[in-house]
Amino acid sequence: MQNINEIEELIKLISKLPGLGPKSAKRIVLKLINNRDELVKPMASTLAQVYKNVTRCNSCGSLKSNLNGCVNCESLKEKYTKICVVEDIADQWSIENSNIFKGYFHILGGTISSVGQRKEDLLINSLVERVNRECIEEVILATSATVEGQTTAYYIQDSLKNTNAKVTKLAQGLPVGGEIENLDDGTLFSAFKNRANLNSNSD
Repeated sequence: MQNINEIEELIKLISKLPGLGPKSAKRIVLKLINNRDELVKPMASTLAQVYKNVTRCNSCGSLKSNLNGCVNCESLKEKYTKICVVEDIADQWSIENSNIFKGYFHILGGTISSVGQRKEDLLINSLVERVNRECIEEVILATSATVEGQTTAYYIQDSLKNTNAKVTKLAQGLPVGGEIENLDDGTLFSAFKNRANLNSNSD
């Protein structure tokens, strides 16, 4: 293989993407090089625009455009009383595509036990603020059924104990160790329908 620094660097960068290794990265790079005008030029322009204009919302954690603001928490026409808490944006997209849930989303940006993640790094404080500000009646914890996801869910439940919101957790249909973005629509539907109430003050 020819030792061209630019190509080597591009292969290294692409191989860091989820599900891609060096071999897949090489095939992608060759495809790009062979289609410079159709792929490389518009992709470079689009990536530059994304880098410039797309960021995470500091309130809800979803992606927002610096030009149009955050649709997830600012521009919704309907007023919802439920908010679904997920670990990352891929989880939000999976649930949205299933058309199971109608309400607000709150994206934490990871889990408490993730490598390099602390409770302070997650948008838990802003979640509590949104629940109080929007008069949310139910908070649905849609974290993964992993140790990290469950630990995060328990911490959020404790953080919301002084609010008036009912806290529920996805239950039946969510396999142990399962991640939200990998579940099919039927499994997600069952998990939402059979979610469990986590509030302990039911005397």
